[in-house]
Amino acid sequence: MKVTLFAVALPLLTLFNAAHAESTGKISGNEFNPAISLILDGRYTDIDNSELELPGFQLGGEAGLPDDGFSTGHNELSISANIDDKFYGSLTTAIVYEDSETEVELEEAYIETLKLGRGFTIRGGKFFSGIGYLNSIHDHAHDFADRPLVYDAMFGGHLVDTGVQFRWVAPTDRYFSLGTEVTTGSEFPGGDNDDNANGLAFFAKTGGDIGVSSSWQLGASYYQSDFDVREAGGHGHGDEEESADNELLDGDVDVFGIDFVYKWAPQGNSKNTNFKFQAEYFVKNEDGFSEFTEDENTAEADYDGKQKGFYVQGIYQFRPAWRIGVRYDHLEADNDITNFSGNGIDQDEFLEESGLGTEDDPNRYSVMLDYSPSHFSRLRLQYSQLDNGHDETNDYVMLQYIMSLGSHGAHTF
Repeated sequence: MKVTLFAVALPLLTLFNAAHAESTGKISGNEFNPAISLILDGRYTDIDNSELELPGFQLGGEAGLPDDGFSTGHNELSISANIDDKFYGSLTTAIVYEDSETEVELEEAYIETLKLGRGFTIRGGKFFSGIGYLNSIHDHAHDFADRPLVYDAMFGGHLVDTGVQFRWVAPTDRYFSLGTEVTTGSEFPGGDNDDNANGLAFFAKTGGDIGVSSSWQLGASYYQSDFDVREAGGHGHGDEEESADNELLDGDVDVFGIDFVYKWAPQGNSKNTNFKFQAEYFVKNEDGFSEFTEDENTAEADYDGKQKGFYVQGIYQFRPAWRIGVRYDHLEADNDITNFSGNGIDQDEFLEESGLGTEDDPNRYSVMLDYSPSHFSRLRLQYSQLDNGHDETNDYVMLQYIMSLGSHGAHTF
């Protein structure tokens, strides 16, 4: 779908203002003044192979590696404002240019309560889940040019779904919060289901200060869903091959995770020098009936998967505007395939083509250097080496810019 976003947005705003002026005779500065921000993401990538293969993991969602050469990356347009004294609203769209076409995708669209009292907040609509640490943080605010492998493997990039979220912050000196979500459960790692309300998540976070220079946060989370059918990519890729159909039927999935973040800045002043350590660990259990079809060949089997993965990273700002960071990603899968039957496809081919075969454990090493002259601009150079478990390494270098136009709120801890 080819869309010129401002060609659509500006006439709508003009019509709104004209109608409002006609009814009131005057437009003041705060009657229609939402916060509007635009994130520009551009990059050049030199990569051996742009297809993401993680043996033992069926990928979905937006999981993948960057394309070779120049690309526009993940651009975002966000509009948010207080609706009245009771509600706040936010909408974020992702603007992606692929295959000579511009696609506008709805990323988040939700309302949230204000002044509910006693530390409670309710959010309803489409939103990034509160599980984990990075999941609710948009890609442009990450410390590396790509997401950790465990997020691509477990959630297809981010766990985002439509439903309702409840959060509570305890009235205590030490930070403590609880949250739960009920969602459709139809988004990866879930799948299509008759109820369209099968996703369930819980998360808890606590944290505090260590003296005046350090702070920490520890979190735990859980997600569960059952589904009738989940589409998955062939060959372990995020995109299905045209001639292949790879499905998991009558399945269920649950994911448990823990996350930890530590920050240090001398005397609490992070302007010149600071350090951040960050780590997350996830375990996923899923099962179902796997069906794979390619042309007129078919294969099917009962599937019971046990998978886990983690990443650890450290970011050091060694002088104003300059940071260096290192990250290590690791994945493991132990999948059990039983009652196999095939027509034109043997079991080894099925395991490879469906992405369920477990071989060596995928891992990746990354190092990055970035320069941020202000809160609104960043230039980043990153090198990564990915070992996908086939005794093959995939090296890539990325040069990226991220620019923020307009209003931009503070990032989370």
